Amino acid sequence: MTLAPYACDPAKSRGRRYPQPPAPTRTDYQRDRDRIVHSTAFRRLVYKTQVFLNHEGDLFRTRLTHSLEVAQLGRSVARTLGLNEDLVEAIALAHDLGHTPFGHAGQDALNACMADFGGFEHNLQSLRVVDHLEERYPEFDGLNLTFETREGILKHCSRHHAEQLERVEPNGVGQRFLARTQPSLEAQLCNLADEISYNAHDIDDGVRSGLITLAQLHDVPLFDDFRQQTLAEFPQLLDKSQGRRLLYESIRRMLSAQVYDVISATQAALQAAAPADAQAVRELPPMIQFSAPMRDKSQALKRFLLQKLYRHPQVLQTVGKAQQVVRDLFERYLTQPDNMPDSHHRRLATARLTESLPEHALPRIVADYIAGMTDRFALREHERLTGLRLLD
Repeated sequence: MTLAPYACDPAKSRGRRYPQPPAPTRTDYQRDRDRIVHSTAFRRLVYKTQVFLNHEGDLFRTRLTHSLEVAQLGRSVARTLGLNEDLVEAIALAHDLGHTPFGHAGQDALNACMADFGGFEHNLQSLRVVDHLEERYPEFDGLNLTFETREGILKHCSRHHAEQLERVEPNGVGQRFLARTQPSLEAQLCNLADEISYNAHDIDDGVRSGLITLAQLHDVPLFDDFRQQTLAEFPQLLDKSQGRRLLYESIRRMLSAQVYDVISATQAALQAAAPADAQAVRELPPMIQFSAPMRDKSQALKRFLLQKLYRHPQVLQTVGKAQQVVRDLFERYLTQPDNMPDSHHRRLATARLTESLPEHALPRIVADYIAGMTDRFALREHERLTGLRLLD
């Protein structure tokens, strides 16, 4: 495939933190993707959940299925725009590697636990996983990914953490947050594909769970336009027994419309801005975008999901218990670090000698350990350490 001039070319990559010779049959971005797929953190995503926790059913989305859906959407758009599909796939598959168990509930709880020790950001943790925590190679820690993949993984970053990254890696992945420039188009695309994907699958999971209904979705134009379109073409789906087919077909059409909208709006933006190369993109406003009408509809869908699903009493009840699990684990490991595996003790000894704030070494390693847990492992550990079974 011929790349557009503003796409990331692996032959012009800013390289890896530890130089390595090129592979004979794969580009650097393909190697990044393969390293991510074979990582321990990637395999754990199968038991890390989104809205519905692991014990609530086998058919709800997990971080793994979500990451695959983001990669699929991203590659579809990248192919049409002439962007680098391999880089998009690598970023998409890695963007949630640092997420905690129990979805955003676990992240919020761990961030609160780490408030006095630098906080916790799951995007920064994903970078920490690929830069430091994976142990697969004899020459270095982490996966030693290219700059462009690492940049795309770090979707958000506070100024404080960006300054920390810049001190360790001058003009590295934290620099754009200080200079207020943009990442690559491939990274921008993964960001929007992430949003499109979770909005769609949260509708699916929400209806499957019974917490939201198709009738409630009549008030959401982005979904209901395609429900009506589907019924006009397939009136037999009015039968209640066909509700699942109606839901799936409506979501499929909704996803397609958003993909085509992003392609059209982005092509127009790129044509108007005419960036000469990938570097020129960084000085422009975000280029990967919805049209204004589609953006408004997407925002309305987000508001609906926040009010009707994410804040549903049943979800909030589960969230509270999940956050207690994280808090209890953090407190227990902080006061009794011997309950963690020996490998973490070895890391702790090294960190206390090398980190600028050695007193933060133990809390950070505890956070690393908890963030790496799957839902079910966290629950087992919590029961082992406290004797309590909070979620059946």
